[in-house]
Amino acid sequence: MMSRLSKVLCAVLLAATSMAAHAHRFHTSITDISYNARTRSTEIVHTYMAHDIEALLMNLYQRQFDLGDPEDQEVLRKYVEQQFALKGPDKQPLKVRWVGMTIDAQSVVIYQEAEQTPLSQAAFIRQGVLIDFLPDQVNTVNLNEAGTVRSLTFMRQAIEQPAR
Repeated sequence: MMSRLSKVLCAVLLAATSMAAHAHRFHTSITDISYNARTRSTEIVHTYMAHDIEALLMNLYQRQFDLGDPEDQEVLRKYVEQQFALKGPDKQPLKVRWVGMTIDAQSVVIYQEAEQTPLSQAAFIRQGVLIDFLPDQVNTVNLNEAGTVRSLTFMRQAIEQPAR
């Protein structure tokens, strides 16, 4: 049988372990980029942690955001368009259209499209979303070209990289 002191000590250790696990959060995102031969467009799907996006917007504007509200979505759209870009060989941004977004308690998923643009035209990628706010943010970009997937990792030291 465990003594009362042993039980208390176990409870304290479990609580401390739980707090340490809760305090250590990973700041990551995934962006999937692929060419859709049917539409002849490059499709971009970003997935971010909802609490990271909420904290970013609160930090930038000192107010709560409701991402179900079109005006608040517009604020996020402008931020993402400043921080993410597909660029041609001349390092000029390719035209990327905002398609929309979905939000739930865990994630914010953003849809974009480079209409009538094959993925092969993207020579460089800039993926700095949240990196300017969270020093340990890591953004993974998966490039799906003809069924072959390559991944690029973007961090504070490298927010723009060659796509090839």
